Amino acid sequence: MADNMEFAVQEDLGGKVTFNTDVVATIAGLATVEVKGVAGMSGGIVSGMAELLGRRNLTKGVKVVINEEDCEVDLNIVVVYGVKIPEVTAKIQKDVKSSIETMTGLNVKSVDIHVQGVDLDKKNEEDASEA
Repeated sequence: MADNMEFAVQEDLGGKVTFNTDVVATIAGLATVEVKGVAGMSGGIVSGMAELLGRRNLTKGVKVVINEEDCEVDLNIVVVYGVKIPEVTAKIQKDVKSSIETMTGLNVKSVDIHVQGVDLDKKNEEDASEA
C-alpha cells in the first residue's frame, strides 16, 4: 500500500537524508506485528474475509503519507480472538509512533488502525499450548 517515493527529512551537515515510504511502512509493520494480540497484517478484504499476511509482507496493509517532517500511518490488522482490542490498538499506536520517531526523526501525526478481522486459529493454538 505504501508508495515508493523518497522524502528529504533532514538537510544539515552539508547533505540530506531521505526515506523511502516503504522504509517507514516496514518500521510500522514490524512494530505492529510485535504487539501481543496481533495475528498479522491484513491486505484488505478478499472474498468477504480479511486476507492475513505473514511477516514477509510487512508493508502490505500499511499506508504511509509523509509531508516534509510529518507522517501519517494507516494500518490494517487482524487480531487474535479473545484479546482486548482497545488495549491492543493503543499499544500498537504507541509502539508505531515511538519506533518511527526514534528511527527516522519524523513526527508521527496519527496512527489510524482498521481491525479487519479476528483470527480464531491463533486462539486455538494458544489454548493448546497452555494445556
